[in-house]
Amino acid sequence: MTDQDRKLWFDDLPSADPNDPDAAERAARRAERMKRRSTAGGGGPGSRRGLVLGSVVGGFVLVLVVAFFALFQPLKGDGEGKPFGLVVPAGIGVSGVADLLAEKGVVTNATLFEVRATISGKRSELFFGPHTFRKDMSFGAALAELGQPPQKETRTVVIPEGLSRSETSEVAADAGLKGDYMEASVASPLLRPNAFGAQGRASNLEGFLFPATYELAPDDGVQELVDQQLEAFRQNIKSVDLSYAKSKNLNVYDVLTIASMVEREVSVARERPTVAAVIYNRLSRGEPLFIDATIRFAVDNWEQPLTQSELAIDSPYNTRLNGGLPPGPIGSPGLASIEAAARPAETDAWLYVVKPGTCGEHVFSDDLAEHNRNVAKYQQAQAEAGGSPTVCP
Repeated sequence: MTDQDRKLWFDDLPSADPNDPDAAERAARRAERMKRRSTAGGGGPGSRRGLVLGSVVGGFVLVLVVAFFALFQPLKGDGEGKPFGLVVPAGIGVSGVADLLAEKGVVTNATLFEVRATISGKRSELFFGPHTFRKDMSFGAALAELGQPPQKETRTVVIPEGLSRSETSEVAADAGLKGDYMEASVASPLLRPNAFGAQGRASNLEGFLFPATYELAPDDGVQELVDQQLEAFRQNIKSVDLSYAKSKNLNVYDVLTIASMVEREVSVARERPTVAAVIYNRLSRGEPLFIDATIRFAVDNWEQPLTQSELAIDSPYNTRLNGGLPPGPIGSPGLASIEAAARPAETDAWLYVVKPGTCGEHVFSDDLAEHNRNVAKYQQAQAEAGGSPTVCP
């Protein structure tokens, strides 16, 4: 308490009543008691509030200091140990990049790294592709490296959504990548299908080879492409809400299998959840899926019309003859189809046919008689067109 505080305090004391002979003595004793309290530091109005306020301010300052050191790491530098190359796959997002760097030991915490990228305005300034890092880098140093376009000459390889391994192998060969893609995509220590519910059904990595645009170094071959695809899948699957699928006793591998069929059946993006719902509804009804893309996968015929012998092939992938899901994915679906397969549309539709005069749009129905009428319209339009009645730009 300052002298001025004390002055204001004591000025508020009641004056002695001249008509009361003991008033003066009582006032003097009261003043002396209050003075002793004030000089002892335990009494005066506001002293407790001052202590509380001081504690709050001190705690806030401490939080700021901790946050500063956590996010800006002023004592960290460019990392430790020998530099190493790391390819950051395209399409995994900032959170995926953060997870990848934390997993490789480049940064200490994925969440804090993402926060630092956000508050520093760097989220949209990160370059995918090959980079050089060290272990235990500061967030700032890692962001600085990611903010630099890859210095090495790179080769861009575009893997479309839904391709099977055999089709992707052709893309890799056309891109001039060295090695056997089919062999490289049989197994990998980076991903175990059984960890995603394959339960011994997967004989290779079909379904997990995520489709995206990849940047490869000039000397990279098919193995580097496969590694990037698997890493991209691991990062993307984290964002998928699988709660609905799990409520239907479906695991990730089942969802990938459904998504791979959706990818082949859909030409119009908005139909993905509806086609996924049709598959769910047919499974629930015990109806064969009748998705001929599974037969195409079995016979590896993706371009030519299916023959009657192919349609009748004795294969677990023949969804005309076998009920339930095929043994596994028939290709590697993109994120949109995976999300649709994990949470389909709310509809009772279980039948569909191509709508004439459109570019692959479908007419959906939950009634067999109505579906047969839609099929008749399609066949009539097909006969009038002398071929496919679809119209694409």
